[in-house]
Amino acid sequence: MIDRYDAYLFDLDGVLTPTVELHRRAWQETFDRFFARVGQEPYRESDYFDWLDGRPRFAGVAALLASRGLELPEGPESESDSDSLDDPRTIRALGDRKNRAFTEVLERDGIDPYPGSIELLDRLERIGRPLAVVSSSKNAEAVLRAAGLRDRFVAVVDGVVAEEEGLPGKPAPDTYLRAAELLGAAPGASVVFEDAVSGVAAGRAGGFGLVVGVDRGAGAEALAEAGAQVVVADLRELAR
Repeated sequence: MIDRYDAYLFDLDGVLTPTVELHRRAWQETFDRFFARVGQEPYRESDYFDWLDGRPRFAGVAALLASRGLELPEGPESESDSDSLDDPRTIRALGDRKNRAFTEVLERDGIDPYPGSIELLDRLERIGRPLAVVSSSKNAEAVLRAAGLRDRFVAVVDGVVAEEEGLPGKPAPDTYLRAAELLGAAPGASVVFEDAVSGVAAGRAGGFGLVVGVDRGAGAEALAEAGAQVVVADLRELAR
């Protein structure tokens, strides 16, 4: 089944690498401090899956704040270079504070890809299919290099590319459609691999030939409801 498509588009965090754990720790650290300062209830693990998972960083911050009835100004783009990251009071400062925490952990500890994902990549490379990464993260290139995966992918459409090209993030399909275009493949002849509900919804909205949900915690039912035709716990299941 998996071999009959022309191109394969992978989300990064939670599909190829367990960076989701690093992201979750960085988000928790950031919002624990912020919510304590503004008198909110502590950050919950469900907040990650409900409001942050798969969204562009600043959109995720805004969504989580809105879920708590909070509203902050967006803030200037240059804020990431200021001392405001230690006491964030804007959406951008909160998002950049999280990114700083994530980068520190990545640089210190590195990251290993999921073994099952490597097995599937190996299989697809043997049959000569082009591969791309589609990620909301602006850290995708750094993560791919740290994991030793960058050379496997013809194209990377990440948060940096999306911003440069004015592409809306997931659940809009635009970043996946752009990746398929870069690989020279029609969406209907391409496969999307996603662990986030918003990413699965992007695959469905883009009319892709197959949308595979990888259940790393979002829940098989939620992924199926969002549009995944196949749900697996690990990509090793498709590498056999």
